[in-house]
Amino acid sequence: MASIQPIREQPAVPALHDRAMNDLSFIRTTMERATSFTAVPGWGGVAMGITAIAATAIGMTQNTPAAWLRVWLAEAVVAGSIGAFAMARKARAAQGSMLSRPARRFLLSYTPPMVVGALLTFVLFRGGLARALPGTWLLLYGTGVVTGGAFSVSAVPLMGLCFMAVGAVALVAPDAWGNWLLGVGFGLLHIIFGLIIARRHGG
Repeated sequence: MASIQPIREQPAVPALHDRAMNDLSFIRTTMERATSFTAVPGWGGVAMGITAIAATAIGMTQNTPAAWLRVWLAEAVVAGSIGAFAMARKARAAQGSMLSRPARRFLLSYTPPMVVGALLTFVLFRGGLARALPGTWLLLYGTGVVTGGAFSVSAVPLMGLCFMAVGAVALVAPDAWGNWLLGVGFGLLHIIFGLIIARRHGG
């Protein structure tokens, strides 16, 4: 007579709803990680370039390094405000968020060189090295754009490299060129790449 085997308990099958939610969460996370940060503002970059050209013209009329520095610090505040507003607006238009993973990666890569630039501005000016500021600003801004641009569209890191090239020139060029090279970088490059981004990546 065959022995009677005990009935083994079957493992609990997860509810279909829970499995579906886990799958959706995985897909969403994977897509978010693979998505580039596309909210870099094209038209905002154009506006930033225009204000930088205005600052270049005003900077040429200043008679002291302190007055010149005030012009460019004011320009940094104005351009930064334009960039932040335009970036947030573009993200909302694309039904995205500035708190998304790509946005956070972009900002975490972009911000440290900007902080270093602010600190070096104080140190260099206090040390009587205002002539080194244009090259320093352009190089560090370009570095931030390159590192942040690694998580964005291809035009962004290319723009950063162009900024770094202009910054390298500014470090070895005559002092009188500094203000003009700031206009080339923060003015002309922002306008050129802003138009490219606006045309190819939706404003």
